[in-house]
Amino acid sequence: MRGVTLSHLDALESEAVHIFREVAGEFERPVILFSGGKDSIVMLHLALKAFAPAAIPFSLLHVDTGHNFPEVLEYRDRVVAEHGLRLHVASVQDYIDAGKLRERPDGTRNPLQTVPLTEKIQSEKFDAVFGGGRRDEEKARAKERVFSLRDEFSQWDPRRQRPELWQLYNGRHAAGEHVRVFPLSNWTELDVWQYIAREGIELPQIYFAHRREVFRRHGMWLTPGDWGSPTECETVEKRLVRYRTVGDMSCTGAVDSEAMTLDSVISEIAASRLTERGATRADDKMSEAAMEDRKREGYF
Repeated sequence: MRGVTLSHLDALESEAVHIFREVAGEFERPVILFSGGKDSIVMLHLALKAFAPAAIPFSLLHVDTGHNFPEVLEYRDRVVAEHGLRLHVASVQDYIDAGKLRERPDGTRNPLQTVPLTEKIQSEKFDAVFGGGRRDEEKARAKERVFSLRDEFSQWDPRRQRPELWQLYNGRHAAGEHVRVFPLSNWTELDVWQYIAREGIELPQIYFAHRREVFRRHGMWLTPGDWGSPTECETVEKRLVRYRTVGDMSCTGAVDSEAMTLDSVISEIAASRLTERGATRADDKMSEAAMEDRKREGYF
């Protein structure tokens, strides 16, 4: 339409809505990964907009490590009930109890999510799986296309990625394969926060500064919990912190912050020179290629 200029948030929203509708038209059994983190919350909000006033034609899937933040699980269940959605849960704890997975010496369960995730995708025959990954988060995620093909073992091969010219997405896949779909690929962390503020989207309170017991490990403030206790050399302190990303408690660090409102969080993010995962995720610091190695095995 001549003379109409979209704001950058309107353009990002329009692109994401187009992707949701494209997937609904091309695939038979799509599912949205929903952790209760801000990116998946924005994805769900966009999906609801894409099909309103009808219900979204997708169910949700959460890979529960058993070490999730209680505030996030409460938020997840409340949103599912509020919108009448179907939630699939792939439980890492169930796999450990069945002897299919073993606890790691470092106590983190993030790398253990891959098997429950990929087996749930195969057993439910999901052919498109929405993820909240963004290219600005981490260099392996920067390589991903919006439609990213996974083979029959859910593995990713960057050399098999297809060109996406003029926003034309290729969803073709063989039996047993599926496509990971990233509607927020072109968003930044700041875009996500500005969109949350504009749309008035509710978030779990751990995203805002609050006093919390934490201890220092490998340069990050971790929350003590069932996943593991601090060692004799690690002291628990009560500090004013917030979380930039939400994941397994064993590897998700808090940051010192006084940002208690959306406006103050946006100001903080705008001034930050650290990516959210680089600053707060221990599992991404295991090696230079930690995320890409996990993605090749089937992780997001």
